[in-house]
Amino acid sequence: MKATEIRKLSDTELDAKLKELKGELFTLRFQHAINQLDNPHRIADVKKDIARVMTVIREKNA
Repeated sequence: MKATEIRKLSDTELDAKLKELKGELFTLRFQHAINQLDNPHRIADVKKDIARVMTVIREKNA
C-alpha cells in the first residue's frame, strides 16, 4: 500500500485499516511461530504498512 493511497482515506477508515493490519501481523507472527508461514517477508511488509498508516494519522492530527 502506498502513502498516497493511505492519505486519501478518512479518519475512520484509517483506524479500521490499522486494526486490520495489526490483526494480520498477529496472524503472520503466529504462523511463523508454528512454521506454517509461506512468505516471511510479508511480516516486514505489514510492519511498514502499519508505520505508514500511523504516520498519516499523526500528520492529520497535527
